[in-house]
Amino acid sequence: MYLLIPLVLLVILFVIFVFLYQNIWIPLEIQRHFRRQGIPGPNYYPLYGNTREIKGDIAEAELSSMLFNHDIVHRVHPHSYKWSAIFGKTFIYWFGSKPRMNLAEPNLIKELMLNRTTSANNVPFNPLSKPLFGQGLPGLHGKKWALHRKITNQAFTMERVKAWVPEIVTSTTIMLKKWEEIGGSKKFEIEVHRELHGLTAEILSRTAFGSSFEEGKRIFELQERQVYLTMQAIRSVYLPGLRFLPTINNRTRWKLENDIRDSVRNLIKINLKTRDNSKNLLTLLMSSYKDRDEGELQLDVEEIIDECKTFYFAGKETSANLLTWVLLLLALHQEWQEKAREEIFRVWGRNDFPTADHLSELNMVTMIINETLRLYPPVANLIRRTSEDIKLGRLDLPADTQFNLPVSAIHHDTEIWGDDANEFNPLRFAEPRKHLGAYLPFGIGPRICVGQNLAMVEAKIVLTMILQQFSFAMSPTYVHAPTLRLTLQPQYGAHIIFKKI
Repeated sequence: MYLLIPLVLLVILFVIFVFLYQNIWIPLEIQRHFRRQGIPGPNYYPLYGNTREIKGDIAEAELSSMLFNHDIVHRVHPHSYKWSAIFGKTFIYWFGSKPRMNLAEPNLIKELMLNRTTSANNVPFNPLSKPLFGQGLPGLHGKKWALHRKITNQAFTMERVKAWVPEIVTSTTIMLKKWEEIGGSKKFEIEVHRELHGLTAEILSRTAFGSSFEEGKRIFELQERQVYLTMQAIRSVYLPGLRFLPTINNRTRWKLENDIRDSVRNLIKINLKTRDNSKNLLTLLMSSYKDRDEGELQLDVEEIIDECKTFYFAGKETSANLLTWVLLLLALHQEWQEKAREEIFRVWGRNDFPTADHLSELNMVTMIINETLRLYPPVANLIRRTSEDIKLGRLDLPADTQFNLPVSAIHHDTEIWGDDANEFNPLRFAEPRKHLGAYLPFGIGPRICVGQNLAMVEAKIVLTMILQQFSFAMSPTYVHAPTLRLTLQPQYGAHIIFKKI
């Protein structure tokens, strides 16, 4: 018994030593390492790093709205905006005990993201946020990522996406008929952010699951409930073992995850029996990839579920928010709304449904969408991580360094885009420019968004159909408050007044 007490004390002392070494000594040594190289940043605080300050800055920024201008970085990234003013574009801050480098120089971004000798991967998900994205592409690395990427690339070629145009038209027609019934020939107000989330859910349900799209919409409803819990987890430091405790939130997470996976699994069984609509996304994900060395490779059922979860959520969120910001910008900038409508009438007329054949003729519409993606990128920042020691420019970076690419800040940088960087000017995309590293709404490098073809085609079709039937302007009830949840969205919705043409 007497021998046991010293042993217990020794174990406790060892645990304390390991904790202090990992959470105080190593971070402070890394901080000194960066500062010796001329990389400043806010001071490290044990265990939490700078996360409390970040959460406080975000909460304070969201308390007030702003005039409807496009100088939004101070509201979307208040902590990054504040620290950039003090330390410059490149600095180190701390997410828990992990160093995170703010990287806003296009040349360094290109070097990090395009150099295949550096291992810039996504940061592993917080275990509490992992269920929303499953084990799809964003969470994979190495050979497993490569296989998933090859199969998903097959599913999202431009040829495949164009075959989904009728589904996009059908879904949009249903929404616009509802609007027409609401307003008739009079002016009427719509909160378009909510409407467009419903639309993109409908579109993805049809393209992903064919005739089983009603069950697909139910999966979206379940994922919506996951979002709030995921946001809480992403903005907090994860304490080991927390996910196993039967808290109210954890029990809700477990149930939602089981319900979603069961629903997708059931749809896969139906699809296997009927092979219904062979061009839908689920069928394409179930197809094999022919590898020269390893022969035919396929995803198993659980992997298909993970990819469906990822594309289902990411595709709905990014497309709905892109369309929301496009409509808000065109409601504010009436001259560009008229230019887009004139181009659409020239290509398809007033009454013909858009088709895949003439999408390439929408030059003005494409410029408007690109400029919207610059000013209001749905994914407003990218987080990456290196798993090994690397050299970036003149900097020596240790393994486990994380990188924050503040997409919104880069897209609004006057040194890159000129003095009018905060102005809506689609003509800046009229001529080819070298945007690599400076314009990254879909990311950059091997991990560039695999669904960008679908996002662009969907935006063009939906915008075309709205402009064919309605003119629109800002509602006096609209409150401009861009905010970053998982994606960049209007905090209080997007109220727009429509009138049938």
